[in-house]
Amino acid sequence: MPHPTVPAVSEVGRLRRDRLKAARLYVCTDLQRFIAHPCEDSGDRLDFSALRDFFSAAFSGGTDIIQVRDKKVSVQTEIAALELLREVAGECGGLSAANDRADLAAITGVDILHVGQEDLSTAQARAVLGEDVMIGRSCRTADQAHRAETDAGIDYFCTGPVWETPTKPGRAAVGTELPATVAAWETPKPFFAIGGINARNIGEVTATGADRVVVVRAVTEAEDPAAAARALRQQLPA
Repeated sequence: MPHPTVPAVSEVGRLRRDRLKAARLYVCTDLQRFIAHPCEDSGDRLDFSALRDFFSAAFSGGTDIIQVRDKKVSVQTEIAALELLREVAGECGGLSAANDRADLAAITGVDILHVGQEDLSTAQARAVLGEDVMIGRSCRTADQAHRAETDAGIDYFCTGPVWETPTKPGRAAVGTELPATVAAWETPKPFFAIGGINARNIGEVTATGADRVVVVRAVTEAEDPAAAARALRQQLPA
């Protein structure tokens, strides 16, 4: 039986985890191109129509999870974007994710909180979120991946960056060796390769045995996000 101070996973949590098991394509986006008329007095102004169109297009192309990650916007702007993402994800049958901030994940009701190695511990995040919100963690080494893989409170983890990427400036690429190592474990816990992945090199990732990926620019900078997501999804297992 669960500890009396820790709520058991509800039907909502079970449904989220079922969707995670089936997830293959994960898109992470910032908000900079969706900011209309920045103003010092009133703060960032999101172009909600354009942001909704992007979320909808990415999901329609086969994206399973979208995460909002932007350190440059105000808290209120991030909340507004996450609330919109949660709404569109619900309409499309996808999953929504917040980055780093457990408080914002709780406030907005998204499905996932994603954290790095230097962020909240699993226990700290669970203290804020309870059991229904899923938690993912970024891993740069096999040891970090092993800790995430054996941490019962972590629902999935990411391995990378496979290739150097401007979204993680100064962070050395780990190459395909790390996802290959983790794939060899045949862990039942979902893991995603991340870092510089696009439609041209995704085959090098799947060749390691990794069957889930996170992308950023491959979809966010595409003229047609739906087509870009579709091109990636077609190269991943069903």
